[in-house]
Amino acid sequence: MYDYDLLVVGSANADLVIDVERRPAAGETVLGGDLAVHPGGKGANQAVAAARLGAGTVLLARVGDDGHGRLLLDSLRAAGVDTVGVLVGGAPTGVALITVDPEGDNSIVVSPGANARLTPADVRTAGSLFHASRVVSTQLEIPLETVVEVVRNLSPDSRFVLNPSPPRPLPSEVLAACDPLIVNEHEARVVLGDACVSEEPEDWAKLLLAKGPRSVVVTLGAEGALVCDGSGVTRVASVKVDAVDTTGAGDAFTAALGWKLGSGAGLAEAAGYAARVGAAAVTGRGAQESYPTAQEVDSL
Repeated sequence: MYDYDLLVVGSANADLVIDVERRPAAGETVLGGDLAVHPGGKGANQAVAAARLGAGTVLLARVGDDGHGRLLLDSLRAAGVDTVGVLVGGAPTGVALITVDPEGDNSIVVSPGANARLTPADVRTAGSLFHASRVVSTQLEIPLETVVEVVRNLSPDSRFVLNPSPPRPLPSEVLAACDPLIVNEHEARVVLGDACVSEEPEDWAKLLLAKGPRSVVVTLGAEGALVCDGSGVTRVASVKVDAVDTTGAGDAFTAALGWKLGSGAGLAEAAGYAARVGAAAVTGRGAQESYPTAQEVDSL
């Protein structure tokens, strides 16, 4: 019997967001709108997105003992996330500097702060959370050695979901545990490296699967997603919406996918649901504030 549908191990940031008419080129200064501060970070985003959908969710992360850390804890608890695994102190809370253009596309620079202090020892100390969770999801805004330790502490019956963002080459030990590995176009190219010999997303999915994951999902924005496992590649359609802000949409997709897989859905079915969740998320400002409830997803 599991206490949690989803354990998220990852980052928690304060998102500092400015709207701009266009993103600046190198050496250029542009004027933007008023600064808005939102709770964010890929780990906290995934946890909030899953909890909003109704998943029993717990987060293992680290924040600073500061105003940004309190903002994050308040947002997590308001969404229904269990914060028993959120460690406080050691460094300032991580910060993401985000510019958003009129089409809703964003550029992000992250200062990891306390996220960089989430250690393998923290993972080992939280071993009871791993045994209590049906699905474990993580990203790469925390140290890679911590992600490796997550893999080593998985319960034999749990499922591991990884979004390698920001992307970097991954150890075979981590790749072999992924079910699925979730990447967008940029992440796919980085993880594949020299093996990226095609411009076709279907080929990326097959090449990534050959690297060792049990399954692969390639997200394609407004074009939906591709899912790939031993049975082949399947395209999953998206829902057409008017995008306002894409910040955190990929995190909402990953959270929804992990939750649905844990509840017994097949990969294509789970990705289809996740695509609807991601579409709903881009219709609102910010990351966590834009995440839909299950009822809002069903209305799309």
